[in-house]
Amino acid sequence: MDGATAQEQLLDAAERLFYRDGIRAISVDAVVERAGVNKMSVYRQFSSKDDLVVAYLTRMDERFRERVEASIAKHPGDPAKGLVQSIADLVERASRPDYRGCPFVNVACEFADREHPARVSVARNKAYLIGRLLELSEGAGAANPQLLADSLALLVEGVYASSQTFGPGCGAMRSAPLTAEMLVRGACAGSKVEK
Repeated sequence: MDGATAQEQLLDAAERLFYRDGIRAISVDAVVERAGVNKMSVYRQFSSKDDLVVAYLTRMDERFRERVEASIAKHPGDPAKGLVQSIADLVERASRPDYRGCPFVNVACEFADREHPARVSVARNKAYLIGRLLELSEGAGAANPQLLADSLALLVEGVYASSQTFGPGCGAMRSAPLTAEMLVRGACAGSKVEK
C-alpha cells in the first residue's frame, strides 16, 4: 500500500474513532486495527499520536470551513441572511443521531494544556469562526460587529452543547435560528433577515 493510501485510511479510522470515543480513550493500536494497516504505517506517516491528532483536527477544520462557507453562499451579497443560515444549517447537522458535538470542543475538554498541539488546533478553528462571524457582522451593518460576532459564537457553542446534553433535535437547539435572527435584526438597523 502506498503512503498516501495508508495515510487516508489512518485518518479515516482516526476520525471515526476519535470523534465517537475521544482521543485519550483511543490508542494508536485501535486506529491501526480499524485502518487495516500495519503499525509501521502510522509512524511512516505521523511521528507520534499527537501528529495524528493534529492531522485529524486539520481535516475536521477544513470540513468545518467548507460547511460554513456553503451556508453563507446560499445568500450571496446578504451577510445578515448568511449569518442566520449558518446557524440554521448547524442545527440541522447537529440534529443527526450520530452527531457527537463539535470535535474541537470535545478536544478542548480532553486537553487542559493550551500549549498542546491539539489545543492550538482548537484555537485556530475558533479564531476562524469568530473572524468569519465578525466579517459577516461588519458586512451586515451591525452597530457593534464584535458584539454580534461574539453573541453568535456563543449561540454556536450552545448548539454544540445542547445537542449532547438535551439530545438531537431538542427544542433548545431548534430555537437557535430564530435566536440568531433576533440577534442579527437587533444589531443591524435597516438590515432585512427573512425567515
